[in-house]
Amino acid sequence: MNARTPNAAADVAAHLHSYTNLATHGQVEPLLITRGDGIHVEDESGRRYIEGMSGLWCASLGFSHPRLVQAGIDALKTLPYYHTFNHRSNPAAAQLAERLLALAPVPMARVFFANSGSEANDSAVKMIWYYFNAIGKPAKKKIIARDRAYHGVTVASASLGGLAANHSDFDLPIARILRTGSPHHYRDALPGESAEDFATRRANELEQLILNEGPDTVAAFFAEPVMGAGGVIVPPPTYFEKIHAVLRKYDVLLVADEVICGFGRTGEMFGSTTFGMRPDILTCAKSLSSAYVPISAVMVSQQIHEAMAANSGRIGTFGHGYTYSGHPVAAAVALETLKVYEDEGILARTRELAPRFAEGLAVQAERRIVGNMRAVGLIGALELMADGPARTPFDPALKAGYQVAQYALEEGLIVRAMGDTVALCPPLIITPAEMDEMFARLGRALDRFEKTL
Repeated sequence: MNARTPNAAADVAAHLHSYTNLATHGQVEPLLITRGDGIHVEDESGRRYIEGMSGLWCASLGFSHPRLVQAGIDALKTLPYYHTFNHRSNPAAAQLAERLLALAPVPMARVFFANSGSEANDSAVKMIWYYFNAIGKPAKKKIIARDRAYHGVTVASASLGGLAANHSDFDLPIARILRTGSPHHYRDALPGESAEDFATRRANELEQLILNEGPDTVAAFFAEPVMGAGGVIVPPPTYFEKIHAVLRKYDVLLVADEVICGFGRTGEMFGSTTFGMRPDILTCAKSLSSAYVPISAVMVSQQIHEAMAANSGRIGTFGHGYTYSGHPVAAAVALETLKVYEDEGILARTRELAPRFAEGLAVQAERRIVGNMRAVGLIGALELMADGPARTPFDPALKAGYQVAQYALEEGLIVRAMGDTVALCPPLIITPAEMDEMFARLGRALDRFEKTL
């Protein structure tokens, strides 16, 4: 083992990591990333990696876009901080809100700013409860989310999620959160059940859950267009159409969690457009600023805003918000990010590259150790199996996904393993040649893993 660098030593001694096995941190050496350019990042030793996950699904314009850097510098020089409480604002926040409303997949009325997807989804929960109190339906408070969902890590947003690690020993989920099945046809379909029949069954199950709970008690349904951390689960055809029909029938709000899918990832500005979702509330973050600075947003419909505004008039204020809501530097960088998407034709570029991306995954999916391949736009995954054709999973103790991710790292590619599903979500600026190299490195990692079996 190489001698631990001063930065690595400080990290092990002082840093409490997110999403890390704290007991083994230090036995597993931290990977300290020191710089980035384009789709690449570099560690302390100078070794370069293709960042095949855009960090955490977020660095859509890569790691060195000069316009975003300059926007941040200019904003810091002009107004490094101000708040949005008590009728205060700043030009960047006002302009960003206006631009987001113009880009929204369905008509929206107002934009609320926060700092992360977790905060955005947590805020959406509070707004839903506030709204139904405002319109005189105080019993209509239950919120439905799905198995395998990920909506963040605050108390409320983690409760919405359907991943066990976000609940275990955190005393979550909280009350009034209900669970329904995920749209994972490969894993959850009945024998011989077509994708459309599976979608029908999921919609029927949702309706039965609402009826069992009482429609007058169910407020909202949260859904990611593509379920990211749950395994890049792409919904089957007709799924959201059928889900919509149930929600409208029982006056249940739809919240589209666009934290991963928003801003071009699926080939449209929002995943809601790709899959025909018509949300009442939309949350977004990550690629809103290409992750250069923390910022997120919640968009609400006219109906919801009118009720919230009237209620705040009765109370005297809308008692929610953050110190950094609408931060002028974050808003300025986000505003420039949206301009770059337009100026550089990022959506068209994503649509153009999507078939090459899907083909790259499909080639690897021909291996016997791959059970399923999923892709839309520039997000996709391989679900590993001990015997793909037979759908025989690996023994969990083998940690097949983790092993592949480690081999990929050694090959100079960063991917993410979620159980035995290996995900890719590269920066949207990736070139065809860089994409081919990304898949070549993934192929070598899978070759090495296969040789151990």
